[in-house]
Amino acid sequence: MRRVLLATLMAALPAAAMAADAEHVVEARKGYFSLVALEFGPLAAMAKGEMPYDAAAAKAHASDLVTLTKYDPSDLYAPGTSADDVKGTAAKAAIWQDAAGFQAKGMAFFEAVAALEPAAGAGQKELAAAVGKVGGTCKSCHDDFRVKR
Repeated sequence: MRRVLLATLMAALPAAAMAADAEHVVEARKGYFSLVALEFGPLAAMAKGEMPYDAAAAKAHASDLVTLTKYDPSDLYAPGTSADDVKGTAAKAAIWQDAAGFQAKGMAFFEAVAALEPAAGAGQKELAAAVGKVGGTCKSCHDDFRVKR
């Protein structure tokens, strides 16, 4: 009987470890996007006129966003970490079903952020146009690959 219980426990450990790993991946993914939001939020507020335009601050936030795009986020999208698999995430399974489409949207975001950096310090009007492009890439990805809340 002890052997059966021990064998059952040993068989269950990899599944429990995988669930813990999936939760950790989701937590890291949410952390990454929290950083993106932290940097993008003030830029969007300046672009909309909700806060005064500050060229130095805009350049700093844009530079930080560029730094975040240099990180390879592929580890944050491990299979088994969609909203179908793990609570607390809005990632659709479509990410893994259409990996090429998801990667294309990620590249569009990275390119828009690269264009945002020089525009950030060039004036509120230039910032607003560049922020609109970045925001458009976010919306496009969310529309296809994020569960609506």
